[in-house]
Amino acid sequence: MTTPVTIIGAGLGGLVLARVLHVRGVPCAVYEAETSPATRAQGGLLDIRDYNGQPALEMAGLTGEFRKLILEGRQAMRILDRRRTLLLDVPDDGTGGSPEVQRGELRQMLLDSLPAGTVRWGHKVSGVRTLGEGRHEVSFADGTAVVTKLLVGADGAWSRVRPLLTDATPEYTGFSFIETHLFDGDARHPTSAETVGGGAMMVLEPGKGILAHRERDGNLHTWVMLARPKDWFATIDFTDPDVAAARIVQEFDGWAPELTALVTDGETPPVLRHIFTLPAQHRWDRTPGVTLLGDAAHLAAPNGEGANLALLDGAELGEAIAAHPDDVETALAEYEQAMFVRSVGANAGGPDLEDMLGDGTPHKLINAFTGG
Repeated sequence: MTTPVTIIGAGLGGLVLARVLHVRGVPCAVYEAETSPATRAQGGLLDIRDYNGQPALEMAGLTGEFRKLILEGRQAMRILDRRRTLLLDVPDDGTGGSPEVQRGELRQMLLDSLPAGTVRWGHKVSGVRTLGEGRHEVSFADGTAVVTKLLVGADGAWSRVRPLLTDATPEYTGFSFIETHLFDGDARHPTSAETVGGGAMMVLEPGKGILAHRERDGNLHTWVMLARPKDWFATIDFTDPDVAAARIVQEFDGWAPELTALVTDGETPPVLRHIFTLPAQHRWDRTPGVTLLGDAAHLAAPNGEGANLALLDGAELGEAIAAHPDDVETALAEYEQAMFVRSVGANAGGPDLEDMLGDGTPHKLINAFTGG
């Protein structure tokens, strides 16, 4: 089977690419390892920025649908100290350029915008090989395969397509997150809900912190952030949620119980997420018939840019392919040159994990927000 554009990965970037191609009349197929859209939770809130994520959705013709997903008031942000003392309070006055939406709802919006059958679920990549003249064969775990003249790796941090282009592999940053949830916070966890406030809350000290978001229906989504070696986390039994939560909270001895309750009262098992990155200047030489987007191309530590960059990557790649339907290499070269520059700039701007958890926190971060 041969398809004109083969996209590996049904994340935000791959789906925006498919949507832009569909709108421009370019056929494509998206192959996704997960068996359905509901296979796993899709993360928390995303701030969709007016200089990259929103223009991407405009190119996809989905601005109206996107606006329906916005959670009003969620751009509010507060920084507390370990005693729960308020250090900074930034309200959401409605003028911010980064409205918040749920990642899962945004993904479903993109899926709903595609013709039935565009996404081929349950197709886990087992191998990719070059056939020559810009053609590639992608093999799947179910024994099937597809041959394509235009292959796009939108398959995230551990991309199976990336080795066709580069030897770079993600490296551990030294930071890890532990994720928990409280549901219906206003009714069931009122003290925690009041602590988090109307949007995002951060409590930061060198090497550790707690970040929480108010999501839809008053749900509270918490990330504990710790600067520790991977081996340190390996000593914690995450198969026992109570034991894991208790061990993590030991690292926050002396912190207000209203803060640690975001972990100890968690209604979902704590999920450990190591943070990996690709080299900041990651790029590759033009290779016929294949490219990457999103985390597959420029995996960086969380700073609010990752999902937005993936959206713009997908939209601009789709535009380039549609603009050069008979010249794949020109399309890919134009896209890659812009993407390389864009990703370096985005990942160098805004607060990163060192700003949040390094020496001088939280005052360094407060000064960044206030211009002090």
